[in-house]
Amino acid sequence: MKLPRRQFLHLAAGAAALPAMPRIARAQTYPTRPVRIIVGFPPAGNNDLHARLIAHWLADRLRQQFIVENRAGAGGNLATEAVVRAAPDGYTLLEASSADAWNATLYDNLKFNFIRDIAPVASISLTMGILVVHPAIPVKTVSELIAYAKTNPGKITVASAGVGSAPHIYWELFRTMTGVEMLHVPYRGGGPALTDLLAGQVQVMFPTLGSSIEYVKSGKLRGLAVTGATRSEALPDIPRVGEFMPGYEASGWQGIGAPRNTPTEVVDKLNTEINAALADPKLKVRLADLGSSAFVNSPAAFGKFIVEYADKWAKVIRTANIKAE
Repeated sequence: MKLPRRQFLHLAAGAAALPAMPRIARAQTYPTRPVRIIVGFPPAGNNDLHARLIAHWLADRLRQQFIVENRAGAGGNLATEAVVRAAPDGYTLLEASSADAWNATLYDNLKFNFIRDIAPVASISLTMGILVVHPAIPVKTVSELIAYAKTNPGKITVASAGVGSAPHIYWELFRTMTGVEMLHVPYRGGGPALTDLLAGQVQVMFPTLGSSIEYVKSGKLRGLAVTGATRSEALPDIPRVGEFMPGYEASGWQGIGAPRNTPTEVVDKLNTEINAALADPKLKVRLADLGSSAFVNSPAAFGKFIVEYADKWAKVIRTANIKAE
């Protein structure tokens, strides 16, 4: 039987649209069951708090549970590997961060490639560190600290949250650019390091702004400069390290990733919802309380940012010959 031309074209167009229909339906119905967001660090830390902010927003918007699951260990690698091995269906997500970008250089023999195996979904925030000293140290500016360190080589201690942590990496960039020598004292976490810094057991640190801002405001620690590309809105009178050392910039980030091959329509839906969260004034205030600022990207732009970020810090890590313990 020969079909009329108009009927034939109508049927052909319908057949061509069929492959797209399951994708559209999947995007419209997702999620139909609880979604896990895996965090590679303990509860109440910076990564965990960012994940919970976004999980709460997504749960409200998408009418489904978004459960934060902490799987700490190996600098975040345990969580990342768990997500890499998960089904690429949008129901297992990763709270990704700066550590994921530099772990490939810090660790030998990882069983995954973060940039290849994790699909960027959405960036959440940018964070910065702050160069602080114990008030007993007779310096009030970055220039004075450099001069003091050069006249006391190896006698000043600089604390970190551990080998390969952000405070350590930020310090190594500072050391590389200035040539100053201080004795690096790695701790098992930022909390113990700050405790000893407050007690005067160590003299210098590059903690995250969120973890130390109240100590700076109260005068228990002296803030010399923030590490970001701009001054902090929370501490506008404190300069940037880059104002003394042109080219110095050290920022961290948080975001959401998914297993490679997660459907594009699911990634795009999550990106749209997370970007809506980052435009919400109340959530912006919550991020500011954590020492962070909203960081909005498309999945493609976020992926490009991660590649460039990883390349930058790989050079610093290799120059300093840092290896995770």
